[in-house]
Amino acid sequence: MLRAAMTSFDRRQALSKEICAKTGLDEDVIESLVRNFYDKVRMDPLLGPVFAERIDDWTPHLEKMIEFWSSVALLTGRYHGQPMQKHLPLPVDARHFDRWLELFRQTAFETCSRQGAAHVIERAERIAESLEMGIAANRGAILGRGERFHLDLPEGAA
Repeated sequence: MLRAAMTSFDRRQALSKEICAKTGLDEDVIESLVRNFYDKVRMDPLLGPVFAERIDDWTPHLEKMIEFWSSVALLTGRYHGQPMQKHLPLPVDARHFDRWLELFRQTAFETCSRQGAAHVIERAERIAESLEMGIAANRGAILGRGERFHLDLPEGAA
């Protein structure tokens, strides 16, 4: 009866508190995760150039990513945007998503509790799969179960 009287805001807050209690995640942990992760991304030989070509001022990007991961991991509703649209034009394929996930997992285990890392990694894996499929479809490639998207790169290109 009480649950039925709750507003969607109240339900979101209750779910967020429950997630925090179960995972040890909170806004401070999310901020550390995002900042540490993007420090690694910026230095990475595969991912760094993709970001460097598009981001001049990292402050707004990091703030948006903190809002995004707060929304994804804690259900705060802070992020309002269209991540698929932002990623469609990027020159990325399975290699980039694999590396992105490798760095994300590493950072999650360094930054979060075991339960918190598992929580954010599960979501990161779903997001990466969705973005890879969306980018592939946008370029005319329909992926079957277990298939990956690969850019047609000139011989010797990374």
